[in-house]
Amino acid sequence: MKQQLFLCLYLIAGIGFAQAQGLPSNPEPGKCYVKCITKDEFRDIEETIQIAPAYTTLEVIPAVYKTIEERVLVKEATKKLIYVPAVYETIEVSYVKRAAGTKLNVIPANFGKDSRILEVYPKTSGWEYKHLEGCSSANKQACAVACFIEYPAQYRTVNISTLANPASTNSTPVQQQNTTYKKRIIKTPARMETVEVPAEHKTIKRQIIASAATTRSIPVSGKSETVRKTILSKKGGIETWESIDCGLLDANLLPILYEYNSARLTADSKRIIDEKLMPLLNGKPVNIELMSHTDSRGDDDYNLSLSQQRANSVVNYLVSKGISRSRLSAKGYGESRLINRCSNGVKCSADDHHKNRRTEFRVLSN
Repeated sequence: MKQQLFLCLYLIAGIGFAQAQGLPSNPEPGKCYVKCITKDEFRDIEETIQIAPAYTTLEVIPAVYKTIEERVLVKEATKKLIYVPAVYETIEVSYVKRAAGTKLNVIPANFGKDSRILEVYPKTSGWEYKHLEGCSSANKQACAVACFIEYPAQYRTVNISTLANPASTNSTPVQQQNTTYKKRIIKTPARMETVEVPAEHKTIKRQIIASAATTRSIPVSGKSETVRKTILSKKGGIETWESIDCGLLDANLLPILYEYNSARLTADSKRIIDEKLMPLLNGKPVNIELMSHTDSRGDDDYNLSLSQQRANSVVNYLVSKGISRSRLSAKGYGESRLINRCSNGVKCSADDHHKNRRTEFRVLSN
C-alpha cells in the first residue's frame, strides 16, 4: 500500500518552520493539504503514415484436365481357408466314487458315585476369662474367673464321582461305491480346406492434365492513413500542495451496496461514482484508495477475494472513464471491518447484512 502522507494545518505560529520542512508557505486555518506530484502533460497530433506498400498480386490461371478410362485391379486373387470342425463320440468311463473304509463308533465312559468325610476345622481348647457380675472389689483382677474350654473338630461330607469304565470304540466296515461318467473323444480330427478366390477388376475414370496451370501479375497501389497520436508536451514531476476537505483523508462511504455474492457495478453504482469521485479526480491531481468489504456470510478466505474483486471493479470503471490507473489503489478487507453487529453466527436481517457490502474511499498522497 502506498505510504499515506496527510497534513492538516491549523492556525499556528511558525510558518518559517513549515517552509523549512517543504510544507505550504501560506496555509489557511482549518484546511488540510495533500502533497501531489504534477503529472506529465500531453497533446494530440496527426501524422500520415503508409499502412500498406504498393505490390503485385498473382492471379492463377487454372490447369485444364481431360478424362480417360482405365481398367484397374480392385481385389487381388487369394485363397480362402474353410475350417471343418472335428467329429466327437461319447463313451462311458468307470471310476470309484467312494473308496472302501471303516466307520468308528464311540462307546462313552461309565461313572460311579462315592462320598468322603473331610475335617474342615480341627479340635481346639484354651483359657477364657470372665468377670463376675456384682463384684465389689476395686481390683478388677480379683473379679476375673479363668475357664479352660475345649471345642470339638468340624467335619463335612463331599460327594465324588468315580470312573467305572473308560471310553472305547468299535469299527464297522464301509463298502466301496462305483459309478461312471461320460467322456467325448475325437472320432474325426478337425481340418482346413483351401478354396481359390479369383481377382476382381473394374474400369475407372480419371483426369489428367491437358495444360498446366500458369499465373499473371496484377499491380496493387499502396495505402496511407492519417493517425492521431498523443505526445508529451510538458514533463511532470513538480511537487505541489493541494488543499483538500479534511474529511476526505479518512474512509468515506460510497453508497455502493453490492448484491449478495457479486462484485458487479449496477447503473446506480456507476452514477454514484460519476457524482462523488469523478469531480474530485478531475479537479485535483490527487490519488485515492478504494476499500471494499463483504458481509460475514460465507467462507472468510472467499469473502476476502470477493472484496478485492469489488474494489477492482470500481478501479476498472474509473479507468474506463479516463482516470489513470496509477492514481488508483484497490484494497479488499473481506468481512474484517463490519459496521454493525452482524458477525459470524449472529442472526441478522438481509438489510443489516446489505449495509456491510460496501465500498469506501480516501485521498492519498503521491
